Amino acid sequence: MQATMGKIIFYEDRNFQGRSYECSTDSSDLSSYFSRCNSIRVESGPWVLYERPNFMGYQYILRRGEYPDFKRWMGYDDTIRSCQNILPYRGPFRIKIYEREDFRGQMVEFTEDCPDVYEEFKYHDICSCSVLEGYWIFYEQPNFRGRQYFLRPGEYRRYFDWGSMSSRIGSLRKMEFH
Repeated sequence: MQATMGKIIFYEDRNFQGRSYECSTDSSDLSSYFSRCNSIRVESGPWVLYERPNFMGYQYILRRGEYPDFKRWMGYDDTIRSCQNILPYRGPFRIKIYEREDFRGQMVEFTEDCPDVYEEFKYHDICSCSVLEGYWIFYEQPNFRGRQYFLRPGEYRRYFDWGSMSSRIGSLRKMEFH
């Protein structure tokens, strides 16, 4: 799904200094435009940024605003290699999570944010899920902290289908924006 509604500017240095690159469409490989990314200005969006080309690796979800250094977007370092613009969506929201791969085991359906998956699901691991409606974000830790994983509507038979190296999910949140 190619989106053209957003605008994001990447800067090699902190505080919007150094070489920059302006982007308004999904890009599967940004490495030819900049070698490192230390600040970002999101003029319209939101965007999902990935640490590796082809929309792989750690993900960062950024909304409109200024991010003067990579710590402001919860980055682990200055590496951004691909990005996707997210089309607007207002709801409804619905996701089913499963204890085991291929939609097996215990299942719980959510239509609202969940700050502590273990409290609601009684399992620390989510091994598969089905996003029925809306965009969702999985967080590695409870209370919407840690690494993020952006999920569009569709089926995710195994945790690495949403880009994770682990099935451990601490919280999940709807991604609402206008």
